[in-house]
Amino acid sequence: MGNNNLVFLEVIEWQDETGQEILHRIPEQGSAEIKLGAQLIVRESQAGILFYKGKACDAFGPGKHTLHTGNIPILTKILSIPWGMTSPLRAEVYLVNMKIFTNLKWGTRNPVAFRDSELGLIRLRAHGIFNIQVTQPVLFINTLSGTMGRFTTVDIAEYLKRVIVSRFNDYLGEQLDTLFNLPGRYDELSVGLQKRLQKDFSRFGMTLGNLYITSITPPPDVQQSIDDKSRLSVIQDMDKLIKLKAASAMEKSAESQAGAGQGMGMGMGLMMPAMLGNMFQPQKSAVVTHEKHTKCPDCGQMIPADARFCPQCGHQLLILQQCANCGKNLTPKTRFCPQCGHPADDKPKPRFCPKCGSENLPGATFCNQCGEKI
Repeated sequence: MGNNNLVFLEVIEWQDETGQEILHRIPEQGSAEIKLGAQLIVRESQAGILFYKGKACDAFGPGKHTLHTGNIPILTKILSIPWGMTSPLRAEVYLVNMKIFTNLKWGTRNPVAFRDSELGLIRLRAHGIFNIQVTQPVLFINTLSGTMGRFTTVDIAEYLKRVIVSRFNDYLGEQLDTLFNLPGRYDELSVGLQKRLQKDFSRFGMTLGNLYITSITPPPDVQQSIDDKSRLSVIQDMDKLIKLKAASAMEKSAESQAGAGQGMGMGMGLMMPAMLGNMFQPQKSAVVTHEKHTKCPDCGQMIPADARFCPQCGHQLLILQQCANCGKNLTPKTRFCPQCGHPADDKPKPRFCPKCGSENLPGATFCNQCGEKI
């Protein structure tokens, strides 16, 4: 195989040594003179696409193919008759890796907003793995890889992660009302999310083989709240048990006293009703006065009403301008959003959240930034 444009290509083949290349173009830059009668070798896990003047002419399955007008009828129209069908063909060959690419990781770079029916607005992080496979190589080239000489899973991973996270937020908002119902539903959510994403992947000539959700985690403060709520019911039961054991111990102590101890036992017996009465009376909670608070529109935490910035997330509460991408409030003359880096003067694009102005993928149901339904 040669990649020099000045050399006639007589044997065209490619082997992926990295395990990550989805597509390889021969030559990687420009086009080459492919000699009529050249051998195109396509392996079992590959598909070959011949391009001429920027258009796909033919596709080749696994096997050894001789490039001449006998087995490629379209070449008859491409080549000029004065050359007597012996001239070289200046074209490009794309070899597409049709294998399943496994163990690709996805996850939320920034937490996505989720409206929990019991905990309110919280921000979740989620991670998992997925597999992809090219099933329509020509569509894949025309819609995604374009004229790139090499195209790897690294080149596409970032976009696919964004698609998965956006659809994950939609699906979670539709299928789950609170995180307390999450345990035991990972497999169900994984299968449903995979079905939801099939259309997004098929647009690029790919299929989503498998998708797995390995973790869904709220912020540490929300995790602490969940733990505290779980402990609360246990502590209440333990409190009743401790009071019962204390009463039993006092009763036994009063009965076992003799002689001089009988007086002490009688005294304890007389004191016990009052002690138990106080023990079983509900405790009055201390009344604490607080200053006026409001909820931060960005992180949802309660903050002083007169604060100019949220002490939890730094969100600016005085609205002068909002980022069209993430909804972050911007200061005057800001050129780029400090949270997402989006140009401050960029015009809003379709599928922006009506509440916070954050950009979402076409067809998104819930906003990734604020959790509101679009």
